[in-house]
Amino acid sequence: MTRSVKWSVLALSALLVACGSEAPPQQFGADPAIPEPQRRLVPEMSIAKPVPWNEMRPTVPQGYTISAIATGLLIPRQTLLMPNGDILVAEGRGGGAPALLPKDVIAGFLKSRGNTKVESGNRLTLLRDADGDGVYELNTVFADGLNAPFGMALVEGSLYVANQDELVRFAYSEGQTRAAGAPESVVKLPSQINHHWTKAMAASPDGRYLYVGIGSNSNITERGMAAEVDRAMVWRIDVASGAYKPYATGLRNPSALAIQPGTGTLWAAVNERDELGPNLTPDYLTSVREGGFYGWPYSYWGQHVDPRVRPQDPAKVASAITPDYALGSHVAPLGLDFSTPAMGAQFGDGAFVGQRGSWNREQPVGYNVVFVPFSGGRPAGDPVDFVYGFLGEDGKARGRPVGVTVDPRGALIVADDLANTVWRVTPVR
Repeated sequence: MTRSVKWSVLALSALLVACGSEAPPQQFGADPAIPEPQRRLVPEMSIAKPVPWNEMRPTVPQGYTISAIATGLLIPRQTLLMPNGDILVAEGRGGGAPALLPKDVIAGFLKSRGNTKVESGNRLTLLRDADGDGVYELNTVFADGLNAPFGMALVEGSLYVANQDELVRFAYSEGQTRAAGAPESVVKLPSQINHHWTKAMAASPDGRYLYVGIGSNSNITERGMAAEVDRAMVWRIDVASGAYKPYATGLRNPSALAIQPGTGTLWAAVNERDELGPNLTPDYLTSVREGGFYGWPYSYWGQHVDPRVRPQDPAKVASAITPDYALGSHVAPLGLDFSTPAMGAQFGDGAFVGQRGSWNREQPVGYNVVFVPFSGGRPAGDPVDFVYGFLGEDGKARGRPVGVTVDPRGALIVADDLANTVWRVTPVR
């Protein structure tokens, strides 16, 4: 029996161990149901089998249309809208942390089955629609030789890119189609082990600071606290000097960041911990307070203590902030942007969240872009499916949405890192 077949048998065994998942409890909003933890020797695991879109495409609400504006990319993760309407696409795959236990090997095998098989792009691609007809006729490499780029921000003539190991800066002029020269290093980012490798980024409204999300180096400190130094937090980096400080901590994997228009408040979409059952722990959307602590590793959803963490820290648990809005357990949010009135009355005030989808439950969840309505600057109401059908009724995955970017002229740009496609959703006018 080959090694690959052995792991396939192990993965199948893991699925057989898992009992059928019950219907998930209501886990949306400010007061989600928090069931008792379920701990098993082998956690529930499954992944949707990838298949091509062929002639199909994602579903959007009535009154909206969707089109593929770029295909054949090399793992598109995030997009950035430039002042002239160009779109930059960060492409690549990072990470590579070694497995600790047999269940980690099984989980890694399953996760890999749900990913694209193309090689990591490690580049930025520029898309341009010169005549404004919705067809992006220019598709060209803007910069290559990067290291799993993810977060991007444009600040006063400089393009900042968060690689998995380093924040770098390119000089940028409007209309430029190729980076001029090698990037300048701003600051090194934590990259040893890199269990959670993505480095989300947002710029402060005045352009003085960059906020970078640094994920934990484990699910729940299995590698020891020494491996978590400077991780599971949002850094604030001074653009001029490169000096950084922890802005907020206890955020297991702040994999998407955005600044709320009008308030300047930083918001994050956070991937919470695994292996406490199919309905724990809710991933969430939250405003991020300077100096705030959000629970990881000691507690989740505020002050619900994680029994696996030893030693505990009661003082830290007592200070843990309850997030603003639960998205549901294991939906895996990796994209976040705030809407604009040009997206239509129903979807004009709120946030779009790209949910890449689960592995730590038998019945998949996520695999969609949801709209979280806001009122008075706060989340208000249940999430609404805005782009869906990535997971088909046949249980197979045709795509996995990651980054989302709102064009204020009235479009939502969605990076699909399974189909290697960038989608564009617009109201029918």
